[in-house]
Amino acid sequence: MDKKPCKQSLTVKTSHVLPPDTNVHGTLFGGKLMAYIDDVSSIAASRHARKAVVTASTDSVDFLNPVHEGDTICLEGFVTYTHKTSMEVFVKAVTENLITGRRDICATAFLTMVAIDENNKPSSVPHVYPETEEEKWLHEGAEKRAAHRKERKSESKDMAEKFGTDLPWFRA
Repeated sequence: MDKKPCKQSLTVKTSHVLPPDTNVHGTLFGGKLMAYIDDVSSIAASRHARKAVVTASTDSVDFLNPVHEGDTICLEGFVTYTHKTSMEVFVKAVTENLITGRRDICATAFLTMVAIDENNKPSSVPHVYPETEEEKWLHEGAEKRAAHRKERKSESKDMAEKFGTDLPWFRA
């Protein structure tokens, strides 16, 4: 498989923040922003792999600044690192007040997407290579983030086993 530059997967999405998108504080629902992040991530990963993808994990979504009703939200995402069938995608969200022009980064996130074939089985992806200083910085930290993901997944499996499927899991 050929290698592809990070920039080839760049995906940008801009939306107005409308009243149905906001909570009682007049700011964007966190879940709505998370859905936007997942959407941008899946498009970037599919663009890189030229295959269908599924979300394997979201490392964290760090909400840094509020997004107010009437603002815009612009998300940029691209593949920063690849393994055999998985891709790490970095997504940055920027809010903008269209009247004042003020822009703030409101969130950042890393997601892992897995390419799948027509039988919904993991499928190989092309390697990615960084070109800019920012891409190189993200690329260099990817293996460390992958190790954290692996550890967190193991802890999640342990927790799932401990709590099981019985409802309710809490006892009086």
